[in-house]
Amino acid sequence: MTRPPTAAQRRVIDAADPVTGRLRGTDFQLAALVKRGLAFRHPRPPHDHFLTPAGHRVREEERPTTAPAAAEPAPAPGVAGVFAARVGGEEEIPVTGPARTREVHSAWQGLLELRRMTNTDGAVDRPCGWERTHLVQAAALALEAACHRPADGGAGSGGYRVRATPQPEAVAVREPDADALRACAATLEKAGWQAGEYTEPRTGVRYLLASPRRT
Repeated sequence: MTRPPTAAQRRVIDAADPVTGRLRGTDFQLAALVKRGLAFRHPRPPHDHFLTPAGHRVREEERPTTAPAAAEPAPAPGVAGVFAARVGGEEEIPVTGPARTREVHSAWQGLLELRRMTNTDGAVDRPCGWERTHLVQAAALALEAACHRPADGGAGSGGYRVRATPQPEAVAVREPDADALRACAATLEKAGWQAGEYTEPRTGVRYLLASPRRT
């Protein structure tokens, strides 16, 4: 059985970029993670280190505790340095402006780099494994990076809302404006998703069902 990472190694893993898995640490720490298969050294300059799929699993797994802890809500966008794309309708809305725009652009570029590094053929026009395990955040990032407006307030407010669905590898995107909904579909398709428009039987409301494209 593989030994769990040391406390120092775990701190390096926990501090990895949440989207790209880029690592910061001493040469010794990074080399140790590479040796254990939890990280790899990029072959191109500046030869940064990134988490492998195994490293991502270690980062996302729950640490053992002596007593069961109460479930905590997911961190709000922008809180404690954690980047999260706008899914629409959040209780705490991150501050908008040039800083947020740069943050979103950086996250999107990082996601494209992650696609290039982890897709077997190096394709950047097709979602990668991280996106398939973080469907809502991945779809929301594609929309926010393309400057679509997320919903700010209650259920009746305009703007997109991305939500999980019972279907595997599918998210629902709702936007009360029909033209804006079609624009969201075009953006997701350009970002490598398959998006179809459907009608809710009980309400007659149109929405998108979107899934990451595999080929």
